[in-house]
Amino acid sequence: MSKYFKYLVIGIILLFSNFIVSTSTSASSSDDLAVLPKTSLESIDKELITPIYSVSETKKVSQKLDSVFNRFNKRYDFHGSILVAKNGKLLYSKEVGYADFKDKTKLDKYSVFQLASVSKQFTATAIMILYERGQLYLDDLVTKYYPNFPYQEVTIKNLLNHTSGLPKYFWLAEHKWEKEKAPTNKEMMQMLEDHNVERFFRPGRNFDYSNTGYFVLASIVEKITDMKYGDFLESNIFEPLQMNSSFVYSFENDSIGINQLSGYRVYRGRYHAEIGGTINDAIVGDKNVYATGEDLFKWINGLNSGKIISEESLELMYTKGETIYGRKVPYGFGFRIDTKNAEKVIYHHGKWNGFSTSITQYTDSDLLVIALEHSSYNSMKHLNSTVRSIVEENFDPTESELAVINPN
Repeated sequence: MSKYFKYLVIGIILLFSNFIVSTSTSASSSDDLAVLPKTSLESIDKELITPIYSVSETKKVSQKLDSVFNRFNKRYDFHGSILVAKNGKLLYSKEVGYADFKDKTKLDKYSVFQLASVSKQFTATAIMILYERGQLYLDDLVTKYYPNFPYQEVTIKNLLNHTSGLPKYFWLAEHKWEKEKAPTNKEMMQMLEDHNVERFFRPGRNFDYSNTGYFVLASIVEKITDMKYGDFLESNIFEPLQMNSSFVYSFENDSIGINQLSGYRVYRGRYHAEIGGTINDAIVGDKNVYATGEDLFKWINGLNSGKIISEESLELMYTKGETIYGRKVPYGFGFRIDTKNAEKVIYHHGKWNGFSTSITQYTDSDLLVIALEHSSYNSMKHLNSTVRSIVEENFDPTESELAVINPN
């Protein structure tokens, strides 16, 4: 009896293997395979419970998106990762182009991108975690944690929604830093105290997008918790959400992570030069979170479902701030907020050292678009609108059957 059972199992395995091969072979044309790797809907981590739309129901929209990103790669030199989700379920995922231009290594779902300013939403969430634990208040002054901080009356809320008026730390690093090794958050906080560069305006009076504000927020997280910013994110966000490829990287202080990408610039129209670290690259909180597209999908789902912070705290993050005069500003906590076209769009773009990044939530249609790129692509807004149009025209979730990977 065991002998026949053994043969039955072998037969089932062979049948399933043939099915997978035939499916993947027919999914793309030979021309697409030369540029675009296989859609990763078929290769999502089987150890996680990942709700997705069935391949048969997404065939039309996937073919359209494959064609678009094939064209983006050839015409606009797009080398990156795209992930699209609808109603919290994975609809499409693709990597296109090169991870390493010298070795011609292809990008894959394990390629880890610098998030640039998309990192700010992780800093804002870290602050909200501490807020919910009663370890800080949003109206706390920075001077509560750094008594010698030279800019009086700046609150944590001012930092979160960019109404602090703080000067640019980039200028300070580039003009006043005298050591060879790039300054860390702690050293930059000391520089702010030592030099007291004039601020742009008194806190609360205007909106001015500030990288300085978010490195100060990360420094407050470190001061309160006595933990490195990256360790705090790892323990409180990355591990709970199983964002297994995500980490914080401080130039000259941390080891290069597994599958960590470099950014590139294009020169002479077709060559790619790797961009090295700069004097501003050891600072964390305003940038320097690294992640994959799949990890960011887990991030948004986890954030929106209450796994990290409460619904009340999330609403604060997704609500426009305002000045002391009552004027609304287009920013919540770590997210830009756009309501110009009657729909609330919650998003953030990032650009740093060759990396271009974007997370966009279209709330009316419950559509999420994540785009990560590392060869100085400049049209994230166009990419997002293109993806949205294709999904709206070619996919109807009410007619789709859902599949679940490893429901047990």
